Amino acid sequence: MDFNMKKLASDAGIFFTRAVQFTEEKFGQAEKTELDAQFENLLARADSTKNWTEKILRQTEVLLQPNPSARVEEFLYEKLDRKVPSRVTNGELLAQYMAEAASELGPTTPYGKTLIKVAEAEKHLGAAERDFIHTASINFLTPLRTFLEGDWKTISKERRLLHNRRLDLDACKARLKKAKAAEAKATTVPDFQETRPRNYILSASASALWNDEVDKAEQELRVAQTEFDRQAEVTRLLLEGISSTHVNHLRCLHEFVESQTTYYAQCYRHMLDLQKQLGRFPGTFVGTTEPASPPLSSTSPTTAAATMPGGPSVAGLAPPGEAALRLEEVAPPASGTRKARVLYDYEAADSSELALLADELITVYSLPGMDPDWLIGERGNKKGKVPVTYLELLS
Repeated sequence: MDFNMKKLASDAGIFFTRAVQFTEEKFGQAEKTELDAQFENLLARADSTKNWTEKILRQTEVLLQPNPSARVEEFLYEKLDRKVPSRVTNGELLAQYMAEAASELGPTTPYGKTLIKVAEAEKHLGAAERDFIHTASINFLTPLRTFLEGDWKTISKERRLLHNRRLDLDACKARLKKAKAAEAKATTVPDFQETRPRNYILSASASALWNDEVDKAEQELRVAQTEFDRQAEVTRLLLEGISSTHVNHLRCLHEFVESQTTYYAQCYRHMLDLQKQLGRFPGTFVGTTEPASPPLSSTSPTTAAATMPGGPSVAGLAPPGEAALRLEEVAPPASGTRKARVLYDYEAADSSELALLADELITVYSLPGMDPDWLIGERGNKKGKVPVTYLELLS
């Protein structure tokens, strides 16, 4: 108990000395040991790295999990060292709802068939999102958390220790300065004609005491200087390790970009496949609110059909080979042609269809009896059937 009380009293004295030194520095009443410019640059670089790492980490977590309640739940599971339960992604949940809606509304109807197709695509998108979140968490978020919860805590601890060592050093310098000033004042030779012998003896004794105090202060200063230099070197080595942290974070950033690129490539491929399926799926209307078959003219369909050379009646229902031959012979109607902008690339399935490139302009028109999901498209001297879902009809 006696030992503990002595240690407690010693710690309280050190804390009080540091508090006095810190307060006097704030009021400009004490000198402060300044660190060299290179050390200050290392400190500023470390602080900047820590601040931006925290911001990037938080925003990446928002990107991967926009739901704040879910993020809090995952944080609590991690702090409790428990496995985070598997969570259904929004895409997978949407796919589930679409599949159930198709089952209830009729899976054989055009709407139900389309719901099933879109549900399958959304399910694939949800699975791709799950893989992306898992990969990004391991390859990107985990290294950032490791730095903040491991390396940075060590750096902060050593910096606080360096700050205390610096306060101790400056307190020793101030104590030595005061002791030397008192010693110089005590060693001043008194005037024997005006000073009593007793006062002279007391002055000599005080001078000896202050001399011992100066020696003690110098010894404490040497110890404090040694401890400060040792701690400054340890802290400098840790701060220089920030360069290695940047290299590690750069590698993790490349892996994050690669995983994100893979994710969006998978999403694009799934949606492109879905677009192709919907383009060949009867009764599906995507990407346009324009009428599927603009009116050819004010004449009746029978009259218009009679004016067509060669008399093609139902081009969309003819066999592919025959339709290709007959399409070459079909002339566009006198009125009813429209311009259309291609929304997506389209690869022709056979010779009766016209391959499309995104953003190109083509001329389109309809023939009597054609499937409303298809039009006749012309580009230069090329002609063929094109799906309406891939077009934006212009005026």
